[in-house]
Amino acid sequence: MTAVETEIREETELVEAWRAEQLEMAGYGAQTAAEIAMRQDIDLHLAIDLLSSGCSPELAAQILL
Repeated sequence: MTAVETEIREETELVEAWRAEQLEMAGYGAQTAAEIAMRQDIDLHLAIDLLSSGCSPELAAQILL
């Protein structure tokens, strides 16, 4: 793996960790937050807004995943 590939991988991991943290703070469980965080095609704000609108974390995860 080249230095650039390593740097990109590390940045991706940092972004995923930050996303997971935000999702946990919003109310998702750790495992669900990690699953959603890894999916770059899922909008973070939408995931959080679902909970803010009264959706349970379980239902929101079903909708998103």
